[in-house]
Amino acid sequence: MTRLRLRTRPAVLFAGLLLIGLVAFLPMRLALGWAGLGEEGFTARRVTGSIWDGTIRDAMFGDVALGSLKASVSPLSLLVGRARVAVDGRGSGVEGPLHGALVSSRTRRGVDQLSGVLPTGRAFAPLPVTQLTLDAVTVTFVGDRCTDAEGRVIAALGGDVAGIPLPAEVSGNARCDNGALLLPLASQSGNETITLRVTGAGTYNAALALVPGDPAAAQALTALGFVAAGSGYQLSVEGRF
Repeated sequence: MTRLRLRTRPAVLFAGLLLIGLVAFLPMRLALGWAGLGEEGFTARRVTGSIWDGTIRDAMFGDVALGSLKASVSPLSLLVGRARVAVDGRGSGVEGPLHGALVSSRTRRGVDQLSGVLPTGRAFAPLPVTQLTLDAVTVTFVGDRCTDAEGRVIAALGGDVAGIPLPAEVSGNARCDNGALLLPLASQSGNETITLRVTGAGTYNAALALVPGDPAAAQALTALGFVAAGSGYQLSVEGRF
């Protein structure tokens, strides 16, 4: 009979198996804490379940409501210092708008193939943005620099500005620009645009640009705080998620 000898000492092997077991049954609440999502502006009213099958109730990213989500985390990724949190608002017992993944590690963070509809509330006020629709959006920040971004974003607009009717939506593709995430969104005519820049530090700048059709409309825009920019007028807001 041939005997197999383990090169790993029993104590070390036991410690390794114990660590794997602890991580495998880790509560989702602790896993999200380890992932550092709270430092990125992610909050929730309640987190229950394990990393295999967790539920995040009333999640928020800054002032943007994410709804309730089913979530799961790979225990192997946690062991090597990374966290890929798969989220889905279409699961049983939850009614959230998102599905995709949140990615976080010591040096990298972002989202992977994230899709869904986000009501923005007053996050971009006074800009008339009512919601954002994400279509397979992937964004990666290394440190504070955007290194990769793709996917389509549609911003729904509401009402009018200074009597100028707005299109129902503006849209465009995500990309990185000088280390920031850039969302250049435009209407079909190109006369209405929203440019959203998000930095790795969590700050953003959103600018609404309109091309008025007559001098009276231009004066009305100026009275609302718009400034001349190119062939139109622009209003910018800044904030932090």
